[in-house]
Amino acid sequence: MGCRQSSEEKEAARRSRRIDRHLRSESQRQRREIKLLLLGTSNSGKSTIVKQMKIIHSGGFNLEACKEYKPLIIYNAIDSLTRIIRALAALKIDFHNPDRAYDAVQLFALTGPAESKGEITPELLGVMRRLWADSGAQACFGRSSEYHLEDNAAYYLNDLERIAAPDYIPTVEDILRSRDMTTGIVENKFTFKELTFKMVDVGGQRSERKKWIHCFEGVTAIIFCVELSGYDLKLYEDNQTSRMAESLRLFDSICNNNWFINTSLILFLNKKDLLAEKIRRIPLTVCFPEYKGQNTYEEAAVYIQRQFEDLNRNKETKEIYSHFTCATDTSGPFCVWLAECKVLIWTSLFPAPERCGAAGALRQPRGAALYIRPCSVLLLLVRFLLRFISENKCNVLKEGSSSGENEQ
Repeated sequence: MGCRQSSEEKEAARRSRRIDRHLRSESQRQRREIKLLLLGTSNSGKSTIVKQMKIIHSGGFNLEACKEYKPLIIYNAIDSLTRIIRALAALKIDFHNPDRAYDAVQLFALTGPAESKGEITPELLGVMRRLWADSGAQACFGRSSEYHLEDNAAYYLNDLERIAAPDYIPTVEDILRSRDMTTGIVENKFTFKELTFKMVDVGGQRSERKKWIHCFEGVTAIIFCVELSGYDLKLYEDNQTSRMAESLRLFDSICNNNWFINTSLILFLNKKDLLAEKIRRIPLTVCFPEYKGQNTYEEAAVYIQRQFEDLNRNKETKEIYSHFTCATDTSGPFCVWLAECKVLIWTSLFPAPERCGAAGALRQPRGAALYIRPCSVLLLLVRFLLRFISENKCNVLKEGSSSGENEQ
């Protein structure tokens, strides 16, 4: 009896050790996993950032993946032109050439089959080219802030010949500029050295935000995206609310949410290229009547940045890392990503002190490892990572941009 009891105790001890090893392994795995939550209103560029990360850290888009984007890109081009033509009547703009009215009828007759097949026929190509070249349609395009038009419209419509070619294969830039509304929760994982990054992209429409709370647990950092060029635009959802005002309200609720008291917050002020172009035509006062600065990109961008950062009600304990970005640029976002590496690696590898007391004094959590401040060792690590990714980035982009040309 005693021997049997001893044997059972030994087996129980072995099981206990296996469980302990598993728990330690799981704890180490979790500490090596960095969860990034992408938040922002619709059209702020969240999904484009996910594509950029895929290009750098997941091998980019192979030939088959590029081909899969062809129907979406063709849909984007056709949808953009049909939106412009529909807006002509609402804005009381006439075609410069009366014959284009017949082309408009043909456009709507031909788009259904084209979208279902994912290709632009020669007949439809001719119709689209003539309509897009008409000065009346161009005038309507110039007033796109008065109706809903994607900001990739001119990019695709100016290159219809290439997109309509039977052997067309989307390039990396074509893919980055494509637009497909995100619904639900989309998770993307990629590894970086010994770290695993889980980037969670959730829909930015009002109807999608109720799902956000399911993603809040275990977040290392939040990347909040703002559409800088949306200061004169309205929401798709109600056509009344300013996109910028909605973004400010949403940022306020996220920045000061109790869920994210100790969560790093990265603010991507996106579409800076579109702001630089638009601010010359449309003053910032259409969104911020109190604005007294010049209508230049430099002053307008800084003013918008300040509006968001001033919403932080915990400036003493919470820092916002702001960056101006162009998510479709194949170089800018990578620099931003590298600039934030030290924050993400620091947060993941070193347990942060807990805050306590009214003054927010720092104390070491009970049972936690020694808190190590980022110093020369971490700085050297970040420099190495920067050099490593920068070298590999160039190779990936060259391969991605040339794959379509080689196949053609």
